[in-house]
Amino acid sequence: MQVILLEKVHKLGALGDQVKVRPGYARNFLIPKGRAVLATPQNMVQFEARRAELERQQAEIETEARARAANIEGVRVVVTRRAGEGGRLFGSVGPGDVAEAVSAAAAPVQRSEVRMPGDTIRQLGEYSVGIQFNADVAATITLVVAPEE
Repeated sequence: MQVILLEKVHKLGALGDQVKVRPGYARNFLIPKGRAVLATPQNMVQFEARRAELERQQAEIETEARARAANIEGVRVVVTRRAGEGGRLFGSVGPGDVAEAVSAAAAPVQRSEVRMPGDTIRQLGEYSVGIQFNADVAATITLVVAPEE
């Protein structure tokens, strides 16, 4: 299925690119979220008419994302959890926990913006966690998982 991207999509293309994607990806993700439209002649004409406006919006979004990344870059966040022998956690630390800790310490972060080093963290220690604000802008924080006293 051919679509026209209305914004930059990570690992897919930039604003205005006409790309071929699987129908389910277009129908269930790109089109409902407003990130793409079907590549029909009528939509191509409409896109070209709105191109300058969309580019301006993308620039504003990227500027805001860079400002947020600058506030968070290098922040050190401590999360405490109960742990057993050998530093193994009773439970885990996931993206929601990281987003909550970063939001309390530095600046608001959504759970969907957190990029964990693996699935979840199940061990005490220090981890490098990525925060992806948009397709081009990311920041890295240090997450310390410490035992509860």
